[in-house]
Amino acid sequence: MSGDTMEFLVRMTITAPGDSADVAALRAAEAERAAELARSGTLLRLWRIPGDRANWGLWRADDATALHEALTSLPLWPHARFEVHALASHPNDPG
Repeated sequence: MSGDTMEFLVRMTITAPGDSADVAALRAAEAERAAELARSGTLLRLWRIPGDRANWGLWRADDATALHEALTSLPLWPHARFEVHALASHPNDPG
């Protein structure tokens, strides 16, 4: 990734049934791919939403197209909905 990356807040909602053996295999593959994306610096943080089959993630990519490529590389991509928010710096950010 270049030095001018963007950050995105992404909500992923799983739409696949949760009890089949196929879904268990997908979830294992999803965990492996998420770890790869974390190692590459693309997936920065991930939070689950209690009581829902969804999560919020903080992602970094060169642009929206690169983020789309990362999200579509997830094994659960065909069984999920994504809500993406591009983030910009705020002048009062304490960080």
